[in-house]
Amino acid sequence: MKNTDVVIDCLQYNNWDRALFQATQDSGVHSVHVTVSYWENMQETLLNISRWHRQFENHSDLIMQVRTAADVIEAKASNRLGIVFGFQNCSPLNDDLGMVRILHELGVRFMQLSYNNQSSLATGCYEKNDPGITRFGEQVIREMNRVGMVIDMSHSAEQSTLEAIALSSRPIAITHANPVFFHPALRNKSTAVLQALASSGGMLGLSLYPFHLKNGSDCSLEQYCEMVADTVEVMGIDQVGIGSDLCQNWGYETLEWMRSGRWTFDADHGEGSVDNLNWPEQPSWFRNSQDMKNIAQGLKQQGFSIEDIAKVMGNNWLAFFLNSFESG
Repeated sequence: MKNTDVVIDCLQYNNWDRALFQATQDSGVHSVHVTVSYWENMQETLLNISRWHRQFENHSDLIMQVRTAADVIEAKASNRLGIVFGFQNCSPLNDDLGMVRILHELGVRFMQLSYNNQSSLATGCYEKNDPGITRFGEQVIREMNRVGMVIDMSHSAEQSTLEAIALSSRPIAITHANPVFFHPALRNKSTAVLQALASSGGMLGLSLYPFHLKNGSDCSLEQYCEMVADTVEVMGIDQVGIGSDLCQNWGYETLEWMRSGRWTFDADHGEGSVDNLNWPEQPSWFRNSQDMKNIAQGLKQQGFSIEDIAKVMGNNWLAFFLNSFESG
């Protein structure tokens, strides 16, 4: 690895503690995009951010907040793990456009416009109908572009995603999903979306969550890396990275919170079996961040050059951050 190379995982949702910070930093990962809001309202989200502030104070030798691309470089140079804040839903906005700037000032750099369901901005991928981006959604996209907050359509439906790409004056991201040609999950993305994303300069973070993988937990490293190669054929080498969707240190109740929030009294099992009351088991070759090196090795076996492996493992995300996190 060159001194200028970085390793970035553009989505993890963990119950972080010092041991996990240390293990992730030891793994050679330099920055992680973390989820600070799913269904939380603004007050609850601010409490989550406040808890992160205490983490930064208590573990300042291990972690630091990332607000700019330069912060990722600083994190690597200081042997710390860079933490990027992101939302997997737009719930904290509370229908108030002014919250976009405030949240950006607090360090939020990614926000999904919807999480599986219809939101006030866009349609989620589990809805039967997809009318696209709402009037409020158009305003939020414009404001996110202005302040430097990345539009993330990982859990959004097809038409909404295509419209977000077209409406946004900056490239958008799908931080954690795979191509539908690899596995036909509702959360995975069509070739039309991948092509539109790539042509606009956007980024796709390829997921390692078992429900997004061919053969689920039994997906092989070779199959995954073949999928990376096929995706690069569609999108180009500069538009593909990793967004593992790794979830660690949680109980089942947190999985139900992710899926169901407060919008239903019933358990929404989404892509999982109604009989499975546990987190899906990770593939044996990707249990945690320490296994990122396995992906790099698998890409080498697929014939990727050292330079292209470095792009997929983090350099592409760093270039995207450079053009995305500053005000326009």
